[in-house]
Amino acid sequence: MRLRLLVPAALVLSGIALAAAAALAQPTPRPASPIFGVTIPDGYRSWHLIAPALEAEPLNELRAVVGNDIAVKAYARGTLPFPDGTVLVKLAWKHVPSPEFEPATVPGRATTVQVMVKDAMRYPETGGWGFGRFVNGEPVDEAQHQTCFACHEARVKERDFVFTRYAR
Repeated sequence: MRLRLLVPAALVLSGIALAAAAALAQPTPRPASPIFGVTIPDGYRSWHLIAPALEAEPLNELRAVVGNDIAVKAYARGTLPFPDGTVLVKLAWKHVPSPEFEPATVPGRATTVQVMVKDAMRYPETGGWGFGRFVNGEPVDEAQHQTCFACHEARVKERDFVFTRYAR
């Protein structure tokens, strides 16, 4: 009789343990941009540098654009339009004078992480690009996202809506 009670109890406990393990294995949803659903990609800080930039007033930012392998290959080959799967990430910091070398500037406080993802099927209305802008890891509001494509379309449509040129 005791064995009959232990077997169902063991099955219940093992089921609970499996459910708990499955719940722990589920990835935590990452914050996504409100219009495009773009997230900050994993591992982007180890991607290849596409180009640095210095933004003058009013932003006063040091910027670096990095790209995944698809982006780097497209830039190196001069491929336009960029192929689906291209991801570009722009990192930005306030620039401040170097405490060690006065003529130089160094990164100060981080300001934004901006992401462009090429997926022509998912983003046909915006030239195949989805946009995300994040401050402290959180997406900015929808109104700021609505300006992304308009600026790219007005200024760099002939370069597949991408501002950044490859620094060789």
